[in-house]
Amino acid sequence: MLAGFSQMKIVKTHIVCLDDHKTFSEEVRNRFSDAEKYIVKITHNREDLMRALNNGKETDIFSIVIMGLSDSRENIEYTDSIISDIKEYNPETAILLITPQDKTEDIRNSMKSKADTFIPRNTNTILRIHNSVKKLVSEHNLLLYTRRKKLSTIILVTFIAASLLFLLLSRFLMPGYF
Repeated sequence: MLAGFSQMKIVKTHIVCLDDHKTFSEEVRNRFSDAEKYIVKITHNREDLMRALNNGKETDIFSIVIMGLSDSRENIEYTDSIISDIKEYNPETAILLITPQDKTEDIRNSMKSKADTFIPRNTNTILRIHNSVKKLVSEHNLLLYTRRKKLSTIILVTFIAASLLFLLLSRFLMPGYF
């Protein structure tokens, strides 16, 4: 009976790829194929992306959006508006941007909305995506466990304070028992 109580609920990671040129999405799907931990959806436009994020807004799902970005000015502004919409909808959603290798710093400085990670497009892109996703999931889990630990501590301190208050009141109201 206690064995089931000690197990924590597994937080699923909802990975949504916005890949209009189909350059990296299949590799991401292959890399994160474990259906118990990951839900991978591939979208090709903004409307599908927002629809996929609407389906994944639950308490036991952590969302990560991976977007491919070209170096054109219109695409940067378009991506910036998508990021602001995503952050407005769910601020806890992590965003990874795959950028051209030589323009990564320029794009990082020109974006108004801030993405969590900028990954240069090269032969190691899928490995960097994998490492970034693992890092973001670990940070999310640490934040979740920290919140739970704080809540447990507050409940414990409240119980101890209430017990001491009850003991003190009973000492003054019924001194014969002490």
